[in-house]
Amino acid sequence: MASKLLMGVVFIFDVIAFGLAVAAEQRRSTATIQQDSEVDYNYCVYDSDIATGFGVGAFLFLMASQVLIMVASRCFCCGKALNPGGSRACAVLLFIICWVLFFIAEVCLLAGSVRNAYHTKYRTIFSESPPSCQTVRKGVFAAGAAFVFFTGIVSEFYYASYSKARGNFLPYGGEANVGLATYK
Repeated sequence: MASKLLMGVVFIFDVIAFGLAVAAEQRRSTATIQQDSEVDYNYCVYDSDIATGFGVGAFLFLMASQVLIMVASRCFCCGKALNPGGSRACAVLLFIICWVLFFIAEVCLLAGSVRNAYHTKYRTIFSESPPSCQTVRKGVFAAGAAFVFFTGIVSEFYYASYSKARGNFLPYGGEANVGLATYK
């Protein structure tokens, strides 16, 4: 049987990660072009950098969630054998999907955080074209949030399927004795 405490903690971590990813999308850095006081050159001025912290927080909470699920299920490859059947097949499929979604979510969150933290440091002479004030593209953290959501759902179903397949394993196909109770 699946541990309800573990599933609750993992759910809370996933909700926190999702909320932080959505907050990171809402608070992405924006930049404006400013002129110096002598009007010789232009430079970029960036606003708050809090989205980087939100993105890293979402990254860490999702990683903690995945680690808890994998430790509890022994990463699917260690421990006693699972009962053959639909639960095991479902657990194998969900295990693969869970890792793919987790990887995509982590890449989105990490790339968004790194890109949000990057601020151009150069200036251009006033007669040249304005500087390129690069910021993270809209939707990077939102994609991360979507994949956090999907990872959370799939990991919960994976753990439930794994627990069901692990819980009713019969190593030799049932009883080892011959049932003669009907021939009394």
